[in-house]
Amino acid sequence: MGAQKGKDLLLKVEDGAGFVTVAGLRARRLAFNAQSVDVTDSESAGRWRELLEGAGVRRAGLTGSGLFKDAASDALVRAAFFAGSILTYQVVIPDFGTVTAPFQVTALDYAGNHEGEVTFEIALESAGAVSFAAL
Repeated sequence: MGAQKGKDLLLKVEDGAGFVTVAGLRARRLAFNAQSVDVTDSESAGRWRELLEGAGVRRAGLTGSGLFKDAASDALVRAAFFAGSILTYQVVIPDFGTVTAPFQVTALDYAGNHEGEVTFEIALESAGAVSFAAL
């Protein structure tokens, strides 16, 4: 996979008829994390830490920022935040694949300067199994 344009990394939300791109985003980030379960004891080899394979909780987090456009996708995300709803989102990673999972909006910030545009920042946390489909 060669270098890719950042604008081609897309965040999409399911709207009932399919997936629509969340409007206005200029920056997006997808992060995967896993907790480890330490099972080290006095008989561990050479006092090296031992981890229990496959036992930790995995999670995915999405963050993004951009211009507020008040598109249909904005209204869907905003309504999900205020209702505490969990919706299905996709992250399209160019020339790599698509990550699909249920997410909950955990932060939604709006800002604007007197002589500038209104911007927003969003944070989402996975709320179930995350799947990956390679391109």
